[in-house]
Amino acid sequence: MEFSKQSGIYRLHSQHFLPVSLEEAWRFFSSSKNLQKITPKNLDFKITSPESGEAYLGQIITYTISLNKIFKMNWVTEITHITKGSYFVDEQRFGPYKMWHHLHKIEEVNGGVLMTDVVHFKLPFSMVAPLAYSLFVKRKLTEIFRFRTKKLDELIASNQLV
Repeated sequence: MEFSKQSGIYRLHSQHFLPVSLEEAWRFFSSSKNLQKITPKNLDFKITSPESGEAYLGQIITYTISLNKIFKMNWVTEITHITKGSYFVDEQRFGPYKMWHHLHKIEEVNGGVLMTDVVHFKLPFSMVAPLAYSLFVKRKLTEIFRFRTKKLDELIASNQLV
């Protein structure tokens, strides 16, 4: 996992090999209901929009997320780009970031698929954003993406990537 910053926009880049078919990976990642399975429980992440099956262009997905027991927030994303079996992009419309653009890409490689996540994000409150990033945001995103990697490996090992 790599982080970088340019012009006030942070970037997270993560890759993970999954020993599954492209079809299995797409079926799992293109369904918003599976996002809750790969999100740490301590975030109390809940999808509040109706389940609609496979992701589609223009899909609006609503969530609640909690950074602690008291502070709960709403988050709304839209699927703005999609190529079936290859990638999709979700962009925040309302939520904790000033900007959030998340590319989810899968590509067939020898023995499985390579899953790539590229997240570009901008934090609110530009005067304190660098401090918030250093003290909290980078650590929290690292925790979330490491959890996803571990959870995906567990789901695959137990043949539950459905």
